[in-house]
Amino acid sequence: MRYIEVCVNTPSDEIERRCEEMTAMGAEGFVIENEADFQDFLENNHQYWDYVDDELESRFTGVSRIKCYLCDDEDGRAVLCRIRGAYGGVETSFVEDSDWENNWREYYKPIEVGEKLVVVPEWEDIPDDGRTALRLDPGLIFGTGSHATTRMCLAALEKYAGEGKTFLDLGCGSGILGIGALVLGSARCVGCDIDPKAPDMAASNAALNGIGSDRFKVYAGDILSDASLRRILGSGYDAVLANIVSDVIIPLSALVREFMKPGAVFITSGIIDGRQDEVRAALEGNGFEVIEHRKEEEWHCFVCR
Repeated sequence: MRYIEVCVNTPSDEIERRCEEMTAMGAEGFVIENEADFQDFLENNHQYWDYVDDELESRFTGVSRIKCYLCDDEDGRAVLCRIRGAYGGVETSFVEDSDWENNWREYYKPIEVGEKLVVVPEWEDIPDDGRTALRLDPGLIFGTGSHATTRMCLAALEKYAGEGKTFLDLGCGSGILGIGALVLGSARCVGCDIDPKAPDMAASNAALNGIGSDRFKVYAGDILSDASLRRILGSGYDAVLANIVSDVIIPLSALVREFMKPGAVFITSGIIDGRQDEVRAALEGNGFEVIEHRKEEEWHCFVCR
């Protein structure tokens, strides 16, 4: 089955009315790209982002969009004619049914990371290259191994993972960093993420690697504001991981020591060019020594004691 993707450019204040009109024309299942919502997110949710792609920002400047999908048949084309007759700025493209379910997988292949690991999507065969495989289902949560910050953290933790070691992953997302430490032989990892989907996603990815809840447990919540959650996470870890954003790392630097045993390391990334000096100053101001500084593309990673 082939579908017609219909995109209607519209002012933000016209979205609701136009959706009602398009429903009356026979369309349904709308996808909304609202410029006002996007700008509100940027202004009021700095804890979730530290960098906005120029192409993405330009896409949401000056216009909102309503998308719907019509069957490429006589009925669908009739609906499309009604939409085109009512509005200007209508864009269309064709999408095969199989595209939606499977084509995105083409972009995920095994990725070698550091000296020991290879991140392998669950549908791919494990390469016979002597590396330790980390199975992953790339989903809606950050952490697939393809981003520079994730690669740097995985490469950095290799030297600290091993028998008996314990890890805490703050902002764990898909669980990739904690799972990386565990497949390299570490004993246990605890994770935490502000996204309520993270515990299930991380547990699912851990299971792909034969890791159960006895070795990897993830909680949802905000450790910056929730002291009770910090108590639940515990202390005495050999390493703490935080691949987040600078605006979270800076206040976190005042709290993270309470999770660490003497001599433990704090590995942190998600630091965009231009923020590295500010983050380093916060770390050093809270008693950390930066013992390693990695840089890849426009991103930085610090390993601290």
